[in-house]
Amino acid sequence: MSNIIRIFVSVKQQVNDISEVLCGLSAQIESMQKTIDSQHSTICQINRNGQAQLKKIKTLERMLKKKDKENAELRKRLSKYEGPPKNSGNSNTPPSKESMKDEIVRRTKSLRKPSGKKPGGQHGHKGNTLEMTASADRIVEESAETCDACGDSLEGCGIELDYITQIISLPELKPLVTEVRHYVKVCRTCGKRVRPHTERRRSNAVVYDASVKGLVVYLSTVQFLPYNRIASFFKEVFGLEISQGSMVNWINEAQRAAEPAIEKIKEYIMQSAVVGFDESGCYCNKRLDWAWIAQTVYFTLVFHGKSRKGQELEDRFGDSLERMTAVTDRHSAYFALHFLNHQVCLAHLLRECQYLNELDKGQQWSQSVEKLLQEAIHERNEKPTESIDPQSWLDRLDKLIDENLSKLNEKFITFKNGLLKCRDYIFNFLRDPAIPPDNNASERGIRKLKIKLKNSGCFRSDLGADAFMDLHSIVETSKKHGNSPYNAILALF
Repeated sequence: MSNIIRIFVSVKQQVNDISEVLCGLSAQIESMQKTIDSQHSTICQINRNGQAQLKKIKTLERMLKKKDKENAELRKRLSKYEGPPKNSGNSNTPPSKESMKDEIVRRTKSLRKPSGKKPGGQHGHKGNTLEMTASADRIVEESAETCDACGDSLEGCGIELDYITQIISLPELKPLVTEVRHYVKVCRTCGKRVRPHTERRRSNAVVYDASVKGLVVYLSTVQFLPYNRIASFFKEVFGLEISQGSMVNWINEAQRAAEPAIEKIKEYIMQSAVVGFDESGCYCNKRLDWAWIAQTVYFTLVFHGKSRKGQELEDRFGDSLERMTAVTDRHSAYFALHFLNHQVCLAHLLRECQYLNELDKGQQWSQSVEKLLQEAIHERNEKPTESIDPQSWLDRLDKLIDENLSKLNEKFITFKNGLLKCRDYIFNFLRDPAIPPDNNASERGIRKLKIKLKNSGCFRSDLGADAFMDLHSIVETSKKHGNSPYNAILALF
């Protein structure tokens, strides 16, 4: 019995021990549950924070992409300010948009390479000087009155000619007023009053003749003066007060007289095999229009267009374009037209080579292209009348185009791609001596328009722009035929 009691007590003690252990485990489990609940809450908060951070990251990624795009655009816009500044000597920037510093450099620097010769007239060069006229308008005889040695009078002494000096001066600039008195005669036979067979003026009794009108048109279209400066010139020099309305009327009168000549110039250009073209912006009546030029060795036609598209040339010259070799820059409008052939301006390419030379002075590629073009021009100058096979020059160009320029600035690749596009139109001037290697004649012809705009600001009407361009065509064509522009204008009156 005692053993049973001891066993019972022992079992009870073990049960108590187990109960204590269970109570301890329960407390630990409760503590672990609280820890787990706390950690679960923390994990949920971390997840919520993670989601918020992920959303922020996606927003930042979108903003970063937007900033990268803006950065790329800004880099592209700012790329033109990297490297050497562009001017008319190393790009197609017009001289009117150059800075003062670039203009000074342009006037003292040329694309021509040094020849090694001393400046000035070379040995064997025939100099020019003013030549005496055969008959002077006035003769003044000059001689001494007294002897330098003894002081006696030299009156009545022998005289011999020592030397002659001719002094050129202008006569007094004043208007010559001619008064024409128109009389009426009465016929003795029938008594009719007979007037001179000249057209009677019904307006002002005081008029200007062709010399005044011609000078006004000359100053406007050849010297590019605005009307107010022409009026000031006539008032200060001649004492004549001419209204700007009269000047406009005279210019329109000259334009009407020039219409047959303009049609003839257009006809001759349409029949020409080689024609140079160019275009330039022209502000007219508060809008940007375009002035176009088509010119040959003997004729120049400048005309007014509303756009820079090739349609302007098609409307003006029609099917005759298909019989022309066009000498142009690389403006895309020219290559959209169906010309017989093209010749791109090598002066433009040489200027771009000059810019690349200044952009990266360590490379040789652009210098090699420049040398190739200059040697081709020199070859034409040495053989001005021969037909030269351009194949060897094209082969040399192809080797340069095939070179890998990936390590150079992207502007080199852009220029190389441009050469590839116009490859077949670079050396056509070698094959045909009538084709010039550049389009400088067209640029010189249309540059006068920019001088006019710079002096006057703009044309106030389409009629004014058309009148200037027609008369400018007459002037430039007369120069090409060795005639005086002033006499050509006088002939219109």
